[in-house]
Parts: sequence; C-alpha cells; structure tokens
Amino acid sequence: MQDLESFFAMGGYAAFVWPAIALTLTVLIWLAWISVRKLRDTQKRLEALEDLVRQRRRGRGKGE
Repeated sequence: MQDLESFFAMGGYAAFVWPAIALTLTVLIWLAWISVRKLRDTQKRLEALEDLVRQRRRGRGKGE
C-alpha cells in the first residue's frame, strides 16, 4: 500500500506531475479528435469531387 501511495506522491512532485500528465492527455485526445474530424471532412470532399468528375465525364461522352 505504501508503494502505491509513494507512486501517486511522485516523490513530492505530484502537484506538478499529475497536472502535466492530465494536460498532455487532454492535448493528445484533442489532436486525435481534430485529426479524425478533418479526415472525415476531407474524405467527404474527395467523394464529392470524384462524383463531379464522373458526372462531367458521362456528360462529355453523350454530347460529343
């Protein structure tokens, strides 16, 4: 039990270590969330552009 307490006390530096860990995890989670969101947006834009290209190619083939 004392080993666990000393681990969480971080040798007297717990007031600095735990907030730093919390901030780091918060930033990493935020970056992952932003990355996934931007990936989804980019995939949607790519699909829209591919659909536009397909439509233009179909239209060009019929008219010419």
